[in-house]
Parts: sequence; C-alpha cells; structure tokens
Amino acid sequence: MPGPFKAIEICDQVYWVGAIDWRLRNFHGYLTSRGSTYNAFLILADKVTLIDSVKPPFFDEMMARIASVVDPTSIDIVISNHAEMDHSGSLPQLIQAVHPKKVIASKNGVSALKNHFHWDQDVIAMGTGDRLDLGSASLRFIEARMLHWPDSMFAFLEGAGVLFSNDAFGMHLATSARFADQVEPWILKYEGAKYFANILLHLSPVVTKLLDQLPSLDLDIKVLAPDHGPVWRKDIDRIVGYYAEWAAQKPTRKAVLVYDTMWQSTANMAAAVCDGLVEGGVQVVQMPLDATHRSNVVTELLDAGALLVGSPTMNNQVYPTVADVMNYLKGLKPKNLVGATFGSFGWSGEAVKHLDRIMEEMNITLVQPGLRLKYVPDDAGLTQCRALGKAVARQLGDR
Repeated sequence: MPGPFKAIEICDQVYWVGAIDWRLRNFHGYLTSRGSTYNAFLILADKVTLIDSVKPPFFDEMMARIASVVDPTSIDIVISNHAEMDHSGSLPQLIQAVHPKKVIASKNGVSALKNHFHWDQDVIAMGTGDRLDLGSASLRFIEARMLHWPDSMFAFLEGAGVLFSNDAFGMHLATSARFADQVEPWILKYEGAKYFANILLHLSPVVTKLLDQLPSLDLDIKVLAPDHGPVWRKDIDRIVGYYAEWAAQKPTRKAVLVYDTMWQSTANMAAAVCDGLVEGGVQVVQMPLDATHRSNVVTELLDAGALLVGSPTMNNQVYPTVADVMNYLKGLKPKNLVGATFGSFGWSGEAVKHLDRIMEEMNITLVQPGLRLKYVPDDAGLTQCRALGKAVARQLGDR
C-alpha cells in the first residue's frame, strides 16, 4: 500500500485507520477553516471489523493504515453507520478490494446505500438493540435517525465501552492529535459548536430526545469515537454536556448584528444600532458580510438571544449576501430569538419589508417594524438606530 500511513491504537482491539483532510475548506456551504478528518475504525476481534470508510480520494490512505496492522483481506465485516459520501464514498472500492463476508448498515442505510451506488450488494440491516457477535467481542446497534440523516446509526463495542457515533459529537478539525485531550479545550468547544450549529441545529429536538434516552440504553461509554474530529477518551461528559446546552438554545443577553452595505449608509446604521445595544447592556457580535462567512454567523447565533439584520435595497430585493445568509439561517431553524431589521434605501426600500417577513417566517419575535432610512442617515436617523438597539436590549430583559 502506498504512503507512510500507520494505524493508531484507540484502545485494546480498536485502531483508528481514517484519513486527515488538511485542505478541506468547504463542506456543503460550511466554511471548514481547520480542515477535517474522516474517521474509520478497525476492530481486531476474531472477526475483523471495519466501521465506516473515507471519502474516495483518501481510500489509499485508509488502506495503508489498515495494512500497517492487519492484511486488509482479513476484514470479515464492514459496517456503514452513515451513508453520506464522505463516509461511504469509498465503500464499493473497499468491498471489491477485501471481499468482506458481511456488509452491515441500518434499516434506512440499506436503501440509502442502494440509491447511492445502484448495486446488487447484499447489505444486512440492523436496528436498535440488535447485536453482532465478533467472536472475542460484540457490537450493539442503536438507530440514531436524523442525527443527521435518516440512516444514521451508532455501534457500541460492549466491554471496551467504545461508542462509534458517526457524525454525532464530531467536528471538522484536521489535527495530528487523535484524541480530544490532546487539543486545546477552546478549539474543541468552538469547532464542536460550529459543527452543531451548521449541521445539527435544526435537529435540536432530536438531539435532546437522544440525550434523554442515553441513560436507558445502559451504555458505559469509555471512548466516544465520532466520524469527524478527535476521539474522546476523557471528559466525555463535557462534549455530551455541550450538546445538551446547544440543543436547548437558551437565549442570552447576546446579539448578533449582521449586515451588508453598498455605500456605507447601512453600515453607519449598524454602528448606531450597535451603540444602542451596548448602552442597553447587551454583548454584541457585529458581522459585516463582506468579511464574514454564513457558517460563522450561525455559530455566533448558537448562544445568542437576538438577531439584527441590516440590508440596503437592490433591485427591489434584499442585498444578495444578506439574502444568502437569511436563506441559510432559515433552514437551520434557530429558536428563542428576538430580532429587528434595518436598512438604507434610495427610492423603493423593499429590502427591510422582505427581511421582516423572513424573520416572521423563522418565528423570530420582531421588536418593532423594520427601520428604513432614505439615502445617507443624518443625526436624527442615527438616533432612531440607537433607539432600535436599546429597544432590542429591553426586549432581551434578563436573559
């Protein structure tokens, strides 16, 4: 196998045999500033088992890591916990190379893989509570539907206490460190929050339901092994606690102020709105869209209580960058927010009205109708902007 790639022992019998993607910067619209990993795990039981695979360009890297500890053709079982192509994309090539005796997925995963690959491969379906005997070890399966696809599934290695959680509890983070305790805690929290905000936020009720069910599943989790980012072998309660916090979306006295501008008029309005918020005792994160990515906006919104959006009117519509971020946020369904809109216009001024409608469709409580100012705001107009910021601060109350 090409390349100097080695498997890394996670615990007794379990090895990381995935790949590191140092170059990744875009994951379907999400800015992955620190790259990512595609984690695959090899269980050296009597029946050698591979859990998940990698994105197709990294197939040779995975195979080299496997070959560093075992002949790849000795793999008896391949498990696909999630059919998304960054995990299953190299599955046909893998099956052709190693000829496993069994290929396993969730009930929904069986049809998802068939629709991806249009193959005749026999795939065995597993459901919650089903067990797989590996001889010297056993796996128990837990369906995790909509975390974050209908086919998502967890596999739990009994005895060793390893929970293979596919995309849940993961993050896009390329690092030479394989374990979370080897990474700066602030990086773990930020990248974990960014992943949750951009991938799982709209599924928060499903996350909460799963976390509530965990005690009844009788899982003594000693190692948490997601499909992206580092493996947790210590302080597992920390990432689980973060998920409970993020899923609750409890509002705080923090406002995210998002805007773009054509000739600085809306930018000047945003600065005055910010002054009013600060005067009202609110923490403000100001995010001009000529310098801010949509995925960073939703990350900041994860622990906020207010969203304020400013846009000039262009061709009777919301400015394109603002329309983009609002479309993105609408799909992620943030909850428990108050909001306000504002913007400068020249002769028609529809943008603010459009933004009010979008905010209402998102179930964001508008503090007042959107504030529109014609052309360049004067002192009286900027005073209105400050008053808008103060009104939002009052609405946030003691959150």
